[in-house]
Amino acid sequence: MFMLNWVFFVIGVLMLYYGAEWLVKGSSSFARTLGIKPIVIGLTIVAFGTSAPELVVSLVSSIKGKSMIAVGNVVGSNICNIALILGLAALFQPIKSDSSVIKRDIPIMLLISFYLLIVTLNSTISRLEGASLLVGIILYTFLNYYIANRESKLGTTEPVSAEFALEGNNYIGSRSKQIILIVTGIAGVIIGANILIDSAIKIMKVFGVSEKFIGLTIVAFGTSLPELATSVVAALRKEMDISIGNLVGSNVFNILSVIGAAALVKPIPIPGGFIESGLIIDYLAMIFTSALPLLMMRKTCTIRQRDGVILIGCYAIYLIYLIMKSSA
Repeated sequence: MFMLNWVFFVIGVLMLYYGAEWLVKGSSSFARTLGIKPIVIGLTIVAFGTSAPELVVSLVSSIKGKSMIAVGNVVGSNICNIALILGLAALFQPIKSDSSVIKRDIPIMLLISFYLLIVTLNSTISRLEGASLLVGIILYTFLNYYIANRESKLGTTEPVSAEFALEGNNYIGSRSKQIILIVTGIAGVIIGANILIDSAIKIMKVFGVSEKFIGLTIVAFGTSLPELATSVVAALRKEMDISIGNLVGSNVFNILSVIGAAALVKPIPIPGGFIESGLIIDYLAMIFTSALPLLMMRKTCTIRQRDGVILIGCYAIYLIYLIMKSSA
């Protein structure tokens, strides 16, 4: 039975990965046919697509009363997205991005992270607070739509070019194929998330591991695989705006839509208390790693390979902290 749970876990991760990849491929192709700028695609379409696993896993966890997995999944994924995935992407190729990422998008991500910290201080994320997070994602999406629309009117958008279509950048020209990929991707993500969450809980419980640790590590990394694949491939293909936009946008979507939706379905209590349980340390780690790209990119708008090493080192330190705390 134990080995069977591992088999289901791997199946769940694979379904999440391929489902999200199809979703991203279809969505990004659909967006490019409309001539939307890559950074906007990364911050919205791709970010939402790669955040779909976190959304489904946290919703399922919330409904099943596994509140620490619902929260830990998001916090762990956000740390993983910046510290590990952005770090790995920078190792393959220095990440140079639009200055708007530093001036607008990363500060928004930090502001939202602080807001989540504030609403969790009373050890419960209520339905009202969940609703406020969902309003935030609507405003964030509208902001990006407004920016894309304004750039379109100014003639600064980047329509699909023959070079892009021929270079194997996963562009799908057929509108019907785009829609099929989106629908199939959503189905794969939903089914894969259910399989992953059930198998992960069963596996970790055999070792006597806490739900919080499961959410912050195993489930968080599993649901971050779409971001990992998307950002590394985007960096290798020199689609830098999609690479970093995917991660920043995904973190914003994770907090606003994932935790917001989970709390709206069912209020999220923090067993043992927000401070007493040590979850505040994980929140602070998330805020710290979210601020690092801002410091690294402030002069050249570039995350260099040595910065990538620093980010990965931070993730390694965080993992060591979790392991030591779990075994204490």
